[in-house]
Amino acid sequence: MNDRRNRRRRRSGNGLIDVLNGLLTLLVIGLVVVGGGLFYVASQYYGDGPTREDRVFRVESGNTLSTTANRLEEQGFITNSMIFSQFGSRVEESAVVKAGDFNIPAGASMSEILKELTQGNPLRYAVTIPEGWTVWQAIQRLNADDRLTGSIDQLPPEGSILPGSYDYTPGDTRQSVLDEMQLAMTQALAEVWESRQPDLPLESPAELLILASIVEKETGIASERPQIAAVFVNRIREGMRLQSDPTIIYGITLGQATLDRGIRRSEIEEQTPYNTYQIDGLPPTPIANPGIEALQAVANPDSHDYLYFVAKGATPREGHVFAETYAEHQQNVARYREIAAEAAAQAEAEAEAARRALEAAEAEEVTTGTDGETAQ
Repeated sequence: MNDRRNRRRRRSGNGLIDVLNGLLTLLVIGLVVVGGGLFYVASQYYGDGPTREDRVFRVESGNTLSTTANRLEEQGFITNSMIFSQFGSRVEESAVVKAGDFNIPAGASMSEILKELTQGNPLRYAVTIPEGWTVWQAIQRLNADDRLTGSIDQLPPEGSILPGSYDYTPGDTRQSVLDEMQLAMTQALAEVWESRQPDLPLESPAELLILASIVEKETGIASERPQIAAVFVNRIREGMRLQSDPTIIYGITLGQATLDRGIRRSEIEEQTPYNTYQIDGLPPTPIANPGIEALQAVANPDSHDYLYFVAKGATPREGHVFAETYAEHQQNVARYREIAAEAAAQAEAEAEAARRALEAAEAEEVTTGTDGETAQ
């Protein structure tokens, strides 16, 4: 009987050992499987990616990590969207992707891509509106930018855009960029108005904006703007008409074309709401979008007694010459006309010389054979 009990104890002990051995074997197999799986996932995540050249990837506004992963796989940046999103969200500092265009280097790993999309800086895109452009020109540029969406079908008020460079993310609406431009002008005009000279003969920020647009169109030389502004301020104080050529042009084009010729005598005498040779005071609206320097020049013009100015030379870069009296101004105008005539004559002579040189070259080609010998 004791022998039977001993045999049962041995079988019982052996069964427990067998169970433990079986569990241990399963555990080892499980660890091997799990470890092998983790190794595979990690090698896929940290290993070189499939791209063979630098490429740009766009994260649309509102895209989640999962959506981004699917698009990356579809476009061949990664090989497994599940590993990218599930494993990446657990091992990286951030799993919140930014909107924008990102430069992805050739062979970038999933880890490198996710870090770029969550911590890197999107490529910078901007639309630039030069000083003195009209709203029509600005909207033309916005509508031509194919990285923006939507359209602007109605022109905003003239002068409501502050010239400058405005960053955006591809996919942003044109209206949102326009809103930013207009907000910038509203804020700049308010600040400039608050800092204006106390005795300025302007009744409102709107009047300052109108005069600044005229100053902007009269000169592209920054140092001249306070001088030009002072001339117009002096004229307003004296009750004189502004007599600004750019206002004639705006009355003709309404800012929706360029006048690629000189102003005619009939246009100087034409009655339009903008022609300051024919109307008293300021035109009804700005004639362009002035920059911040033109706004500041009108708010704080120079102190002088000049009432007239005319171009100093044949090109705008040469600036203007100023006068206090009409007689002095007439002398300056006469000198300008002489300079302009001399420049026109020189340009005509240079064009004639170029034409003759071209004719001589063509004649040489006709009389010379292909082997360089004179043709018979």
